Amino acid sequence: MNDPLFEPITLDDLELKNRIYMPAMHLNMTMDFTVTERMVEFYAERARGGAGMICAGFATVDEYSGGISNIGAHDDSFVEGLAALAAAIRANGARAALQLNHAGRYNHSFMLGGKEPRAPSPIASRLTRETPHEMTVEEVRETIAAFGKAAKRVQRAAFDAVEILSGTGYLISEFLSPLTNQRTDEYGGSFEKRMRFGLEVAEEVRRATGNDFPVIFRINGNEFMPGGLRRAQLQDYAARLAGKGVCALCVNVGWHEARVPQIVAEVPRGAFAYLARGIKHAAGVPVIASHRINDPSIARELIGDGSCDMVAIGRGLIADPYFPEKAKQSREREIVHCVGCAQGCFDHLFELKAVECLCNPRAGHETELRIEPAATRKKVLVIGGGPAGMSAAIGASERAHDVTLYERGDVLGGQLRLAGAAPGREEFAQLAADLEHQLEARGVPVERGATVDGDLLAAEKPDAVILATGARPIRPEIPGVEHEHVVQAWDVLADRVRTGRRVVVVGGGAVGVETALLLAGKGTVPPAVLKFLLVHNAEKLEDLHELCTRGSKEVTLVEMLDKLGLDIGKTTRWVLLQDLELNGVRSRVATEVMEITESGIKVKSGDAVEEIPADTVVLAVGAAPDNPLQAVVEEQGIPCQVVGDARAVAKAFDAVHAGYRAGRAI
Repeated sequence: MNDPLFEPITLDDLELKNRIYMPAMHLNMTMDFTVTERMVEFYAERARGGAGMICAGFATVDEYSGGISNIGAHDDSFVEGLAALAAAIRANGARAALQLNHAGRYNHSFMLGGKEPRAPSPIASRLTRETPHEMTVEEVRETIAAFGKAAKRVQRAAFDAVEILSGTGYLISEFLSPLTNQRTDEYGGSFEKRMRFGLEVAEEVRRATGNDFPVIFRINGNEFMPGGLRRAQLQDYAARLAGKGVCALCVNVGWHEARVPQIVAEVPRGAFAYLARGIKHAAGVPVIASHRINDPSIARELIGDGSCDMVAIGRGLIADPYFPEKAKQSREREIVHCVGCAQGCFDHLFELKAVECLCNPRAGHETELRIEPAATRKKVLVIGGGPAGMSAAIGASERAHDVTLYERGDVLGGQLRLAGAAPGREEFAQLAADLEHQLEARGVPVERGATVDGDLLAAEKPDAVILATGARPIRPEIPGVEHEHVVQAWDVLADRVRTGRRVVVVGGGAVGVETALLLAGKGTVPPAVLKFLLVHNAEKLEDLHELCTRGSKEVTLVEMLDKLGLDIGKTTRWVLLQDLELNGVRSRVATEVMEITESGIKVKSGDAVEEIPADTVVLAVGAAPDNPLQAVVEEQGIPCQVVGDARAVAKAFDAVHAGYRAGRAI
């Protein structure tokens, strides 16, 4: 039977070898709007990995549409760099597209040299806290013309297609939505008039590039904004775009301001494909489904079931550029999946850094981290099978060293397994499995249940040792901490202990938040039961919502600082904090634990002291490095590196990257 994922498809007269589309993602890899070698090699690697079409972007259309970290397409001087990017993608086997966009009110004045951002109406953005300049009709028409001129530059640079971003709360969205368009002229008012800007952009781009150049639009399937556009209106808009010569529609969801999670691990795989299906039926042109499609099985299912014609795999190709080739060659076990953590992609953008990846330390570093054998093959022992240890073994094996990994437990993964126990965080357990499969694919021996000591080191005589022995949970010096009903969060996450009905979690960092959510979910209805009850109208919708969010436990989260989750990345933090509220977790910040009693926990907030009843007290107050072997290794004179939490407790991103680079350094 033919694999639907690898059947060719035609956009206008352009044939693509498969149905895998890498959507545009901001990478922060340009220099003053100019394409860099780093960006070129990043995309060349994804082309080598087998994607059918790669869309870079977004690229600017005029001086108000983006900042210097965006790809420039608003001037002829950028065409040479664009051409180099298109050539690299095409030379390595993929079709090349470039996305054009205007950020509108999502732009910042500091990115515009102090100039006001432009928008259809002077309505402040929740993201920038700035009120934009209301565009005049003349400025509107100039911007439409700018889209056409930029599209022509894309064509001159020998890209195969151009994509226009008409969603996510950017300028075209702002004209389309009643939330941001309060104009009374021909570009505002009725939905028909609010569509005019986007439709005229489509017409102008088609006019500028001719009838033989594929024009794709990326649109929202639902804005997920209170009072914003929903499915039916956006399906109408999609059909109108198809009537203007748009040859394909890439469907995404939500604005950046929306409070519905869109990209994080909590979002189920393929959750928003239903929006693509609705637009496919309305528009009659090829449709690309987006968001959290990180595995070939879900991609095949969506295409095979007729929900879409192609799948957009973005961060999945950051995590593993060779996802397509591995799927095509029945090597799916070797795929490293995107886990939706956003630590290296979106969180880095907020920090004005270039995109990297928790799961793939080579992402964004393809030039400097080429896979090459070392001049001398060495015997390397890696001690510890968590994310740092497994990544170190992978890095050393890529250098063709003789590597063996030792793990004192029976299961690899370390704290990735603990993180994966929390609801909506299961993908971290997937990463643990993926790293283990990478060891298998490279033939790295793994010794489980192993005790490493001086005798073993003396017998093995390694040329180098990497210590990745992880961390241990801290037991704070709180009066009453010795009580039997006091347990560690790690034991709760690993399902090694039972907890009572009333639970107080001490510590509001990432581990505490995840543990509180795990406990709050106990006794809630599982997905299959929810569907059964919903389909049969067995309960009212509001009752179903309560059954999904109110379980069998009363959970209180206590944090001595004035905020929760300060060690969680910005992209994920707001979602987890929102989930605490939705699931009825009582949060107490700026609250100090004074004593644990037999019946609860005494806390102090300000000048007030009170006791919170608790059947179980869970400690999530941090971890400390666990590094008992360094002195033993150094005593034998063996070159040694310490990585991950064994060196300094940090995020999974730091552990994976530090481990990989340590292995590569040998």
